[in-house]
Amino acid sequence: MIKGQTSKDSAIPTEALNSKVLGIPEYTDRIKLQNELHAGPCELLTAPAQVSHLALFSDISNASEELRLITQLCNHYGVTPPTRETRFFSIDLGSFRLRWERHNEFSSYTFFVNAPFETPFAQNAIDHAPKEWTESLPGEIIAATHIVVEKRDRPRRTMDDLSKLFASNNIIGASVAADRATVWTDNKIHNDGFSRVLVHETKLSRRQAGRLVKRLIDIETYRMLAMLPVPTARKYIPVLARLDERLAELTTNNTVLESLEDEQRLLDELTRLAAEIESISAVTNQRFSATSAYYNIVKLRISEMREQRIQGLQMFKEFMEQRLASAMDTCASVHNNLETLSTRVARASDLLRTRVDITMEGQTRDLLQSMDDRAQMQLRLQQTVEGLSVVVLSYYLIGIVSYGLKALKTAGLNINTDIATGIAIPIVFGFVFFSVARLKKSMGH
Repeated sequence: MIKGQTSKDSAIPTEALNSKVLGIPEYTDRIKLQNELHAGPCELLTAPAQVSHLALFSDISNASEELRLITQLCNHYGVTPPTRETRFFSIDLGSFRLRWERHNEFSSYTFFVNAPFETPFAQNAIDHAPKEWTESLPGEIIAATHIVVEKRDRPRRTMDDLSKLFASNNIIGASVAADRATVWTDNKIHNDGFSRVLVHETKLSRRQAGRLVKRLIDIETYRMLAMLPVPTARKYIPVLARLDERLAELTTNNTVLESLEDEQRLLDELTRLAAEIESISAVTNQRFSATSAYYNIVKLRISEMREQRIQGLQMFKEFMEQRLASAMDTCASVHNNLETLSTRVARASDLLRTRVDITMEGQTRDLLQSMDDRAQMQLRLQQTVEGLSVVVLSYYLIGIVSYGLKALKTAGLNINTDIATGIAIPIVFGFVFFSVARLKKSMGH
């Protein structure tokens, strides 16, 4: 294989295409979407081969530092480094080949060596890389795996041989790829910090060997990523049980409330409970969703291997169903409990809010009725005052008329003041009454 980036042959350079096909404008990201189908192809492997894989839990902010280190390594070996936008890079560095991939939350480094060896795992592919360079890689190791692919003409390993290579009697294995290879592992981390996988190929082509190794790497990496939230899930199991009991208690109290203050106090407690549940959900939801996706990848890669049983050994699928599936069920259970609790709290809050609203509506109705009664009383009082006002004003006006008549009689006019005053009483009273009514009408009453 030539030196350089293996994805060049499969990817379509954007600048090499016209912006139109048959005169029709292309969608802006059509080429990028097409190239995604060919991103990260498997390596072509020929036995004997040694593979070392590192998956580093690393934030996307470390991408520039990773590119810098890869560029540094390329300059050291005198080969062309990757571009700044690269997320996948595979390069032949002479004594070994390096494959780097940048994922959303982790980066993977895979080292390949195609050379004869005597004892599997005695020396590994990563040993060919500069030690100071590998030690400077940013992130935290989440998965580390050595894979050895033995030649087909080598005698198949006995259980005694396997026990020595894996230092364990708890070995799983299967015939895979339609009986074209056999795979063994113990799914344990050994003294060097790596897990081990041994492959004995019998009829694999170079591409098939590369695909098998990539599936094994994916199984090792994604099963560890899928396990990430398991400690968190177990931590929250008693917390959710406590919150469930608290919700049951508050729901029971909902039936014995006596006043609006009790209802509002209970609503405040439900609101605080909902906030606590949503806080836990915000912390765990993304991790649980990622775990489900990673677990699906693991199951898919195992199914793609097309396992056949080796007498006396547990297959990969059986091991994962017994060990990994139970951990995934724990995560799914906690996630479902969170969703159920959130729904129940929301439902209890809605019921209580409805009760509070009904109570407040009753109080508002009573208040409006009281206000209406007071308005009626004020109206009657106002009418009484208006009647008294007519009498008072008429009394004073009649007094003024009486004084005027007396003045006219004193001036020599022959007037019976008492009779004239008596005649003026209904006139004055009528005048005052209609004047007050007119004034009241003009004021909008």
